[in-house]
Amino acid sequence: MSVSADVRAMFPLGLVLLPGQLLPLHVFEQRYRQMMTDVVDRSERESEPPGFGVALIERGRETGGGDLRALTATRAQILQMGRTDDGRYALMCIGTDRLRVEEWLPDDPYPRAIARPWPDADADLPDDDVLPEERLDALTSRVRRAGALALELGDEVASPAQPLVDDPRTLLFQLAAMSPLGLADRQALLEAAGAGERLALFEELMSVAEDVLTFRLGSV
Repeated sequence: MSVSADVRAMFPLGLVLLPGQLLPLHVFEQRYRQMMTDVVDRSERESEPPGFGVALIERGRETGGGDLRALTATRAQILQMGRTDDGRYALMCIGTDRLRVEEWLPDDPYPRAIARPWPDADADLPDDDVLPEERLDALTSRVRRAGALALELGDEVASPAQPLVDDPRTLLFQLAAMSPLGLADRQALLEAAGAGERLALFEELMSVAEDVLTFRLGSV
């Protein structure tokens, strides 16, 4: 069943938020302070967890507007919220479901979009059929190894030794967040039609990343 589109508060950022990934945010712009007020009001009115969409800024800057924003986003659910005396917010959020943006609306005063939840095309298929355990295990080893190499080269990446979740579909996104892949590659993984397609693409992208890391290590 298709979920109807809705006008959603959006927070374009220079990063790709993946489902299951934690996102700390410091909100200081006045327009986003207003967005937090509206998000909380809507949450109380509709008895749902407070949240907003996070979309990658593909070109431009986070401040000032005039940026080019991705059409595939992730809903960020607010886990913790604190407010300073001068009105700034400190948030801890987590990525939940994907969103498909149908239309970006004029900022009023903050970014808004008509968007709908976008579940994986193979969400109804058994996980074992879509994400074979042996391929996930192999990919996990590759990501951990590549992360260790990236750290050795001085790159800023997530700890390759962090504990992993059990759910295969969430694990795939967690591995993407741990990996040394760039923003464009992570966005491509977010945009994959389903988990099976995402796994195949991830394996291809890791091959390129591994070659680059090996070359860089040999050049040091």
